Amino acid sequence: MKDVIEQFRDVIIQISTPYGNGTGFYLKTHNLIVTNHHVVKESPDVVIAGKLLPKTIQPVLFKDPAYDLAFIQVPQSDIDMPSVEIATENELKEGNAIIAIGHPYGLKYTATQGIVSKAARLYNNVNYVQIDAAINPGNSGGPLVNEKGMIVGVNTFIIQGGNNLGFALPTNYLMESIKDYQQYHGSRAVRCSSCFNLSERAEIEDNYCPHCGNRIGFEEAAYTPSGTAKKIENIINELGKDVDLSRRGPNQWEIEEGSAIVRLSYSENTGFIIGDAHLCRLPRKNIGNLYKFLLKENYTLEDLVFSVHQQDIILSFIISERYFSRETAKKVFGNLFEKADHYDDILVEEYGAIWKRQED
Repeated sequence: MKDVIEQFRDVIIQISTPYGNGTGFYLKTHNLIVTNHHVVKESPDVVIAGKLLPKTIQPVLFKDPAYDLAFIQVPQSDIDMPSVEIATENELKEGNAIIAIGHPYGLKYTATQGIVSKAARLYNNVNYVQIDAAINPGNSGGPLVNEKGMIVGVNTFIIQGGNNLGFALPTNYLMESIKDYQQYHGSRAVRCSSCFNLSERAEIEDNYCPHCGNRIGFEEAAYTPSGTAKKIENIINELGKDVDLSRRGPNQWEIEEGSAIVRLSYSENTGFIIGDAHLCRLPRKNIGNLYKFLLKENYTLEDLVFSVHQQDIILSFIISERYFSRETAKKVFGNLFEKADHYDDILVEEYGAIWKRQED
């Protein structure tokens, strides 16, 4: 199984929208990125990133709410990524070993093993594969893989409160959608959930299917933040960062600053804006000297504080919404962006800490 897991590392794609995160996978034969419709439902464009793909914004080309599938455009046609094989015939049987691969809760590349609990479970007129492998938020859209390293399904949903009750869409539905979309390849299209016909975006008027007249799943609009989230995004822009690329879900942003990763979040419930710069990891030797340095810096730093969570060294700030102002926030945000990469270098070069990005 280890070889199978490694085989897919280069083709798994992390997908982010202002509304949430999910997983996709690259199909070289069809030059498409596959994911679930519910991952990209409200977004005309999404942020994608992979081991061999830099973070970019790409359009959603095809939306299929009937089978909960979506196809995303690949950044370039000559992309050098490996090919993975799709099982064209559903030979899954109860008890077969499988692997669910994805990015649960935003964690990069996680694989969970399990078995097929039921090869065909009818739900909403679709025969899903029921599995006991753990599927969590963020796994949606990732591949379900058999022992031979072939894709046998697309991880789609779980039963809330169930004990490892996961469901994947079998590949026969995926191949049907790929075949139907071929005539529109490169254009934006959608499948009607009522008549199952495909339509180009240009053919659709007022979100009604031109074939049967039912409402069709192309209701989308560019994301527009409001309130405190809008103020935060304005500051991110003013500091020269690409806010569209930084969105990682509701009121969450992630920005690469040199070798460090800065994550910003805003909680409407608590009214706090939190910034965490995830730096390097603790060294294996002479940790005491590093701790002394962190404690000393905490006495001199303004608005920022060092902490250690397990092996991760984190530089953080917290601002109450009550005291949030453009001037204060811009100063604190800018300070974190500036110090993150600076301290990352010092901790590694002078105190033997371990580069986090290399381990990821």
